[in-house]
This record gives sequence, C-alpha cells and structure tokens, in this order.
Amino acid sequence: MSNDDQPPANGPFEGPEKLLEIWFAPSAADCPDAPAPGTPGPDGGKFGLRKVSRAVWEEMLDIVKCKILSVVEGMEMDAYLLSESSFFVSPHRLILKTCGTTLNLLGVPRILQIAREHADFPSVYRLFYSRKAFMFPERQHGPHRDWRAEIEFLDNLFPNGAAYTVGKVNGDHWLLYLTAPSDNSFGGSSNGSTAPSSPQVPPHDIAAETEADSSEVRADSPVDEPPVSVDEDNIASDYTIEILMTHLSPQGRAPFFSKDPPAETHDTSGADALALSSEIGINNIFPSHITTLDAYSFYPCGYSCNALLKWRPDAGENPARSGEGYYTIHVTPEEGWSYASFECNVPLPTKPTDKSTSVPDLKTLIRRVVDIFRPGKITLTLFISCEDNDATEEEEGESAVETAQRAFKSALTHSSRRNGGEGAASSAGLYKRTDKINYEFGGYDLAFASFELRSPSSP
Repeated sequence: MSNDDQPPANGPFEGPEKLLEIWFAPSAADCPDAPAPGTPGPDGGKFGLRKVSRAVWEEMLDIVKCKILSVVEGMEMDAYLLSESSFFVSPHRLILKTCGTTLNLLGVPRILQIAREHADFPSVYRLFYSRKAFMFPERQHGPHRDWRAEIEFLDNLFPNGAAYTVGKVNGDHWLLYLTAPSDNSFGGSSNGSTAPSSPQVPPHDIAAETEADSSEVRADSPVDEPPVSVDEDNIASDYTIEILMTHLSPQGRAPFFSKDPPAETHDTSGADALALSSEIGINNIFPSHITTLDAYSFYPCGYSCNALLKWRPDAGENPARSGEGYYTIHVTPEEGWSYASFECNVPLPTKPTDKSTSVPDLKTLIRRVVDIFRPGKITLTLFISCEDNDATEEEEGESAVETAQRAFKSALTHSSRRNGGEGAASSAGLYKRTDKINYEFGGYDLAFASFELRSPSSP
C-alpha cells in the first residue's frame, strides 16, 4: 500500500475483496468427528476443519499469495488476520476473503484436498463466491481477470453452480456464484437453507443475556460488565451483512496512515491498530465484553481487523447451536482508490434498544460503521436465510428483506439522533439511494442497495 503523496511504482491497490466461502456440512454437528453436546471434543475441543494446523493453511495461502499475520482462537472458530484480509475456519466451513491481486480461486483445489485428508470431508455441501466490481480489473491475474473466467473456473470444479450479477453493470454492482446443496451427503436438496457466512440458529431461540467474560477480551474492557441482550424480534436463522464503501472522506481516511516507520516485529503494528480501533470507535460497534478484537496497522497505510463475538452465553457447548460470530474490517485509504469494507454474521435485531450492552439493531450498526469512514458511495448486501422463503413474512405483511431495505434507507437518508442522545445527525452526512434489488434464492433472500452522498445543495 502507499501514501497519498507518493503512489507506488506498481500502481494502485485493489481494495474490493474476493470472498470465498465453502461449507462441507450443514452444521458443525454434522462433522464426522463432532462431539456430543456438552462434551469436550478431541484436540482441546477442536474438530473438523479446526484440527488443520496453521502450517497446512499457510501452504494453501501461499498458492493464494498471502500470509498469516496473527490468529485468534475462539469458542467455535479461528480467525486468521492475513496480509491481504481474513481467513475464518469453523469445523464445517471456511471463509477466505482476500484483496489486491491475490489468487483466491486457485486455492480451492488445495482446500478440497485438505478437507478430505484432514477432516474426512469427501465433498462440498455448498460453495459461495462473491465480490464487488473491481476498480482495476486489468491488474488482476489468472481467472480473476474476468467474471466469465471466474465462472468457468468454478464450473469446472462444481457441476451445480449458478452465477448472478446484482446491480448496474455499468455502475456499482455485485457478483455472486453459488452452488446448490450437495445430495451426496447430509440429505441436501436444491432448495437447502444454508446461507453464506452465517451461524445456524433457530429464529426464535436466542438467549436474552450473555454473561461477560473478561478473559476472552483482547482489547481493554471493564472486568464486570452487565450482560449483553439480544432482541428476539424475528431474527433470521442465517444472517450476513456487508457494507462496502468507496470515496472515503479525508477525515475518514486520515487515521489509517502510519506516522512512524514500521517496527521490527508485528507486535507494535498490532498494538497501534488496537489503540486506533479504540480511538476512532471500532471498539464501540459491538459491546466490548463480548468482543475479542485482533487488528493490524500497515505501513505506510492500511488497516485490517477481525473480531470474534460471543453473542450467546453457551457458545461452543453445542455444535448444532452456534453462539459465536465475527466481524471483519479492511481499509485501503489512498485518495483515488479509497475503500473500506465491513462484514458481520451476528443476527441483528430489527428494533433498537437504548442499552449499551445490547447487540445493535441493523440501522444502528450501519450508522456506527458509516460514521467511522464517511464514504461517498456505499453498497450494502444482506443475506437472510430461513426454512422457507414463503414463510418469512413479518408483521404487517413486510418480508425480511423489505425490513432490511427499510433499515438501509432509514440509516442513511434520514437525520436522527445518535445512540444515547449524542449529537444530532450522523456525522457522515445524508445519502440518496441509487439502487434497490431484492433476490430470492433457494432457502434464503438477498437485499442489495447502493447509496451516494448528497451534495450540500441537493434537495
């Protein structure tokens, strides 16, 4: 990466990520070596893909052209911070998110081999690959040079894939490739209900309180925190929100430029990044006592973080009932190609709460993230999975995706007071919606929307 005044000789950096997610089973409970609920698993509680050693994953990532910087081991998943974004490993699923000119798809054959040899997974249950339109497609390598080439690469590996372009082909758009659930194992069908990047939880079976556990918090936080509350208001069983931002404001970009040359070790970059996370409000996106944050500041600019979120008190105790999620943030702050991304798979309530210990509702979360980066353009995607799309009607006949679209619009186009009555309107400004698309797939729905910052003279 570079600073604003001296772009590198090899040109700009591609911030928008390639997001690959592979499910080898419908849930962690379906792993061949899954322990019974309430009993410790082998290898210190790790089973399935989590048994794979760091050295094996590093060999796979060498193919992709990225390195592991650090790792946080959670109750249900491991979060690897990479030189180019993030890698999450659960017993039954992995998520590989890489930016720049990495070769994400070239790692797939090796991933399939690792899953067979180390976790006894003979086949893939579902696969998802998605990305925002590249800023500099001509700089990509291999199958990533063109969407058609990426589709062809995946079609050669998976016979039941489908590709979609969501949004304006000549504007902000989002590309998605997904496969139907495999019939070979687990009784899958063409209308399965497993969605990308999402914990599997019953929609009306969410714990109201989570006990604070200071031993799991890497960033500074009080030892005795009140429990976190999660609103049970029709939270979907599978849930993934992405907020993809470009044209960051000068105020939004400035914190992500390093003031000093790099130190000899990664520890300083990590400590500086954790301090920065606290300073600019990243630590406040979710309650600190359920958050384990891992962050890294790049020199001369750039930032990445992974956070594991223990949103259920019994996280890790039952492989069939997920209680731990994640969020990840990546920032490329250079003027001319500035970009920031936020992704999270914790189910969010639809109604706000004034409690500081609560998991934020969707509208509040969007405002918190956008206020940090103050982008000129925003693309939002939200996957909501359910047993039957026809059964996802909420009160007053509004579907889950329409509820999400309403939250998108309310968060970005309406002035309102900040949480706790702080200040007036969101500091990021007001936006106008430029695109709104809802999709129905087998077993889950997608809400897509794009927004642009209003000029001061706009009505």
